[in-house]
Amino acid sequence: MPSNLALVDYYAKRANEYERIYTKPERQADLAALKEVLCKTFAGHDVLEIACGTGYWTQIISQTAKSIVATDINEEVLEIAKAKSYGCDVRFQRANALDLKNSRETFSAGFAAFWWSHLQKSEIGNFLPSFHHQFTCGGLVVFMDNKFVAGSSTPINRSDSEGNTYQLRRLDDGSLHEILKNFPSESECRAAVSDWATEIRWIELPFYWLLTYWLKVSDNRSCPNLASGARLVSSRSAWRAEKPL
Repeated sequence: MPSNLALVDYYAKRANEYERIYTKPERQADLAALKEVLCKTFAGHDVLEIACGTGYWTQIISQTAKSIVATDINEEVLEIAKAKSYGCDVRFQRANALDLKNSRETFSAGFAAFWWSHLQKSEIGNFLPSFHHQFTCGGLVVFMDNKFVAGSSTPINRSDSEGNTYQLRRLDDGSLHEILKNFPSESECRAAVSDWATEIRWIELPFYWLLTYWLKVSDNRSCPNLASGARLVSSRSAWRAEKPL
């Protein structure tokens, strides 16, 4: 989670409650579809996941990924994530997604679930280049997040002068938290990544959206070896052949 202390505190306190959000009956069809497409998308990839939380989606993509380094700023959620079983080599690290250090790892893909919505609109332009720099060979990037659906989503409490929106959320201990939660449109997301991205794909479901794209090779580090480059060419060809939902 980001450096916003209120948001960090909220997710630390919500750690044991977090996965209840995935039990909402009206969202089950969407979740099943997302799990299927993510497993296909990350097949064979070395993945960097940011804001991994309790490892819910880490566990899903581990079914087909080659390896995952999953990060979050909160130890509380990482402890829950570490206790789960995974289908590939998964390592957890404590890290602030807004202050990513240059990694010595070789990642072919990046993943962030329900993270974009917690970024202020003014933060996106600084966050994206930092995130993109973690990947090699025109890597694959995937963002997934919520749509606002009246009656299912927590109501929006207010908006600020920049257009960011906020929700009031109550936890089991009775505490009330005001949380930044934006709901960007497809056009906003496409515009935000357009300088770095090629082959942008947008999938919109009733309750969620999925943004997938490949980085332009000139905008990130060079391939460390020909083998990794060949794997990405193969992965990209397979991705092109997949039919979107």
